[in-house]
Amino acid sequence: MSEAHRQILRATSIIGGSSLVNVAVGLVRNKIAALILGPAGIGLVGIFHNLMQTGAALAAFGIGNVGTRQLAEAGDDEHARVVARRALGIAAGVLAVTGGVLLFLARRPVAELVLGREDWADTVGWLAAGMALLVGTVAQNGLLTGLRRVGDLARVSILSAILGTLAGVAALLVWRERALLAFVLVSPLATFLVGAYFVRRLPRASAPRPPLRELVPQWRTLARLGLAFTVGSLVGTAGQLTVRSLVGRQLGAESLGQFQAAWTISMNYIGFILMAMAADYYPRLTAAMRDRAEAARTVNHQAEVALLLAGPVLVGTVAFAPWIVQLLYSPEFMPAAALLRWQIAGDLLKIAGWPLGFILLAAGRGHAFMLTEALGAAVLVAVTASMLPRTGLIAPGVAYVTTYLVYLAVTFLLARRLIGYAPSPAAVQAMLVVGLALLGTAAMTLVHPVAGAVVGFAAALGLAWFAAVRLHHALPEPLAALLAFVPGVGRVRP
Repeated sequence: MSEAHRQILRATSIIGGSSLVNVAVGLVRNKIAALILGPAGIGLVGIFHNLMQTGAALAAFGIGNVGTRQLAEAGDDEHARVVARRALGIAAGVLAVTGGVLLFLARRPVAELVLGREDWADTVGWLAAGMALLVGTVAQNGLLTGLRRVGDLARVSILSAILGTLAGVAALLVWRERALLAFVLVSPLATFLVGAYFVRRLPRASAPRPPLRELVPQWRTLARLGLAFTVGSLVGTAGQLTVRSLVGRQLGAESLGQFQAAWTISMNYIGFILMAMAADYYPRLTAAMRDRAEAARTVNHQAEVALLLAGPVLVGTVAFAPWIVQLLYSPEFMPAAALLRWQIAGDLLKIAGWPLGFILLAAGRGHAFMLTEALGAAVLVAVTASMLPRTGLIAPGVAYVTTYLVYLAVTFLLARRLIGYAPSPAAVQAMLVVGLALLGTAAMTLVHPVAGAVVGFAAALGLAWFAAVRLHHALPEPLAALLAFVPGVGRVRP
C-alpha cells in the first residue's frame, strides 16, 4: 500500500507544484482582467472559453482519452507505441483543421445561438482558430499522458500559463477592452506551442515508422470509442455553456461575470487533484484493468489520497470565500462568494466520484461514459433552469452539487458492476472526515463570516494534520523527517 501511495503522491506533487504556479500566475491575470474588463467582460471571457472548449470537445472526437488508452495498453511494446503515436498525430491534424473550418463556416448561426447577437460572428470566426489549437493540445496531452510524462505535462502547464498571461495582460494594458478577444486566444496558442516543443523533445523511437495500413485498426478504435467519448464530453461542456447562457440571459452580464469568477476559483483550487488523476492515475488504471482486484485497489488508493490532499484546500476556500474573491478579482465580485461555497461542496463529491468515472474510460466503456455525462449535464441544466427565477445566482451552485451527487451514485453502481468495486474503510473515512469538516465550516459561515473563517482555518489545519498522519509513510524522507516532529505524525509506520 505504501508504494501505491508513494507513486500517487509523487505524481500529485509534480502536478500540484505546477498548479501552485498556475494559481499565482492566474491571480495576477484575473486581477488585472477584472479591474480592466469588470464583471461583464469577465463573463464574456468565460463564455468565449467555453465556446472554444465545446467546439474542441466535438472536433477532437475523444482523441485525448482514446490516445492515452491506446498508448497505455501498448505498455513496453516499442512497435505498438510507434503505431499509436503516428495514428494519434495524423488523426489530430485532420480533426483540428476540419473542426476549425466547420466552426468558421457556421460562425453566424453559432453567434446568434450562443451569444444572442449575429454581429458577434467575426469574433466566433477567430474563436474557431483557438478551438483548432485546443484540439491539437488535447492530442499532445493524450500523448504525454499515455507515455507517463508527468514532468513534461507539468512543465507545459507552467510555461504556457506564464507565456499566455504575459501576452494577454500586455494586450489588456495597451488596448484595454479592445483586447478582450486577444486575451482569450493567447492562452490556447501558448499552450499549443509549448506542448509542441515538449512533444518534439520526446526520445525518438527505435522501431521503424509503420505503414498507413497498420494505423487503420487504431483509427477504427478511435472511431468506435471516440464517438461515445465525444458525445459524452460534448454534452458535459455543452451543459456548462447552456448554464452560462441561462445566467447571462436571465440575470444579465454582471451575474454571468460573478458565475465565471466562482467557477474559475473552484476549478483552479482543485485542479492539481484532477490533473494528477488524468496524468498518472488514468494510465495506471488502464494497465490494471486486466485484474479486477488490482483495479479496485488502484481506485481506492487514488480516492483516499485525493480526498486527503484536497480536504484542507476545500475547507479553507469555504472559510475564506469572500476574501478570496476580493483578492483574486475585486469588491464588485463579492456576490460570487456564496456561489463559490456551493461549488466547493460539489467539488468534494466530484473528487470522490472521478476515480470511479475513470473506470469507464480505462475499460473502454464509451456508451456508459456517454450516458453518465449526458445524465450529469441534464441534471445541471434542469436544476439551474428550474431554480434560476426563484433563487438567482445560487441556482447553478445547487445544481452543481446535485449533479455530482447523482454522478457519484451512478459511477459507484457502474464500478461495482465492472470490477466488483467496494470502497475501502480508509477511503470512506477520508470522505467522512472531510465532509463533516466542510459541513461544519459552511454552517459557521452562516452564523458570522469571521466565525466561519476561524473555525474553517482550524478545521483546515486539522485536516492537514490528518493527511500527514495517514500519508507520512509515503512521503519523501526529508519531508517525512520534518513532519515527524509534528505531534502524532511520526508514530505512523507503513
